[in-house]
Amino acid sequence: MGEAATDTATATATDAGSGPGLSGRLLLVLATAAAVLLPVLATWWCRAGAGAGARWRARAGAAPGAHHWLYSDLFGRPTYCSACGLAALLGPYCRSCGACVHSACLAAADRQLRCKQPLTDAPGPAPHHWLRGNLPLCNRCAACGLQCGSSPRLCDQRCVWCQQVAHDDCLALLPPGACPLGPLPRAVLPPNYLHSVRRGPREPPADTAQYTHMCAESWSPVLVLGNSRSGSNMAQSLMGEFCTILNPVQVVDLDSVTPFKALQLCTVLPPGSARVLVCGGDGTVGWVLDAIDEMKYKGQEAYVPAVAILPLGTGNDLSRTLGWGAGYAGDTLALHFLQLVLDGQAQTLDRWRVRLNKGFYTFHRPKVYTMNNYFSIGPDALMALNFHARRQQSPGLFSSRLLNKAMYFFYGTRDCLVQTCRDLDQKIELEMDGERVSLPKLEGVIVLNIAYWGGGCRLWEGTGSQTYPPASHQDGLLEVVGVYGSFHCAQIHVGLADPLRLGQAHTVRLTLKSSVMPMQVDGEPWDQGPCTLLISHKTRALMIQAPPGSSDQEGSLLTPSTEGP
Repeated sequence: MGEAATDTATATATDAGSGPGLSGRLLLVLATAAAVLLPVLATWWCRAGAGAGARWRARAGAAPGAHHWLYSDLFGRPTYCSACGLAALLGPYCRSCGACVHSACLAAADRQLRCKQPLTDAPGPAPHHWLRGNLPLCNRCAACGLQCGSSPRLCDQRCVWCQQVAHDDCLALLPPGACPLGPLPRAVLPPNYLHSVRRGPREPPADTAQYTHMCAESWSPVLVLGNSRSGSNMAQSLMGEFCTILNPVQVVDLDSVTPFKALQLCTVLPPGSARVLVCGGDGTVGWVLDAIDEMKYKGQEAYVPAVAILPLGTGNDLSRTLGWGAGYAGDTLALHFLQLVLDGQAQTLDRWRVRLNKGFYTFHRPKVYTMNNYFSIGPDALMALNFHARRQQSPGLFSSRLLNKAMYFFYGTRDCLVQTCRDLDQKIELEMDGERVSLPKLEGVIVLNIAYWGGGCRLWEGTGSQTYPPASHQDGLLEVVGVYGSFHCAQIHVGLADPLRLGQAHTVRLTLKSSVMPMQVDGEPWDQGPCTLLISHKTRALMIQAPPGSSDQEGSLLTPSTEGP
């Protein structure tokens, strides 16, 4: 009887002790789920609410010289309609000239307000183009030195090219002369230059050298190519800032114009003078580099520009390699970024051909990819494949760099338990420069062209005591490493483990003998059955390395100080 009571008491105590433990674990699971899902739901709600307002209007693809209207749900400062002069809280604004109007005044604004003209037939230097009202908050009159736009009405003037401001009464006091075209005229394409070099489809190309006297000293025009779907639509606001500084024809949205068509502007510029700033992720950069290769194939190699990167993607590994930072956070002025593009040094980037033949004997044409960053087979590619499939289903949920990385973490953690890619060493054969490589027990193989991998990890150099030469993106060599699984990848990311370095080679051949395995090239994943894959050198691209000291140790671009000496 006493023993039974003791057993009952013990069981009751055990149940009581396990109860709070289960409750605690359940609360932990719920808290983790809430921490992941709440930001996703909040982002989706904000995007759904602002979807109608923060979109391009149909007029965004209008003829050169027409207004490029965007819609703002709320102007960020006291604003007055440029057409009727009354106060405006929301409505359309022109990304080129900065005019703000009521929706009801849009037709009148198109008739009355002249936008920033990308080309003009004026024989001499371009004059000022004044627009009334809605001046920057911190400004000084170019004539008297006092602040402009302080009255609560539509008043005073701003030049849409050089951004100088003047009181209405002081405008006549300004000395006559040409507009300096802004604080960075070296990067601006003068409107009269474009008119001078313009030719018909059957006319011979103009001699651009005879028109360079219209341009600034050390002239190097910058063409901005933006992917408006990158960076939580941050590219849209950035392109408006660049339009304020540059000629509107220099700022192109790749959502409506192909990179090859946009790059044709380089053919009316002096050979070797143009530079291109790509606003987007590594995928957008690869798209532009493919268009530059097409220019070479069509005999336009003399006009090929050097390429800089404003990183708006998730990983941004190529941007990190070239010194442009881990990701744009909105704290760097567009003017500062253009100055960095002009000051950066040009260097080459190896580009590789990935040739894939399905099966061992096939009469089908091989599939060919172009690799700038890396190729992988195994858990790294599996995470990219799961992420890509989920983003295709719900693109609105993947608008934040932080949330994207959280989803990668989720899929990597799930694979640690499932181990989909185990026994990879028994399913593949690896050759480097024609020599067979004996593989230990692995789950993944990664072939690197650049120093960074997986969103900021210097994979080849590692963290161990044994020193390895830094990976180079212009030495014609590939670095090949192996990983033991998703958990090993996570350890490498936090600096607790090194990869298995398999060696360097000029060519890499990988044969998948059996099974279906995930593969990826520069973030483009797919499931692949038995095949033979050959990676060989294709060409070199001309890139721009960010100036030394322009980024900190974490890879973020440094903003210039506004304090005086």
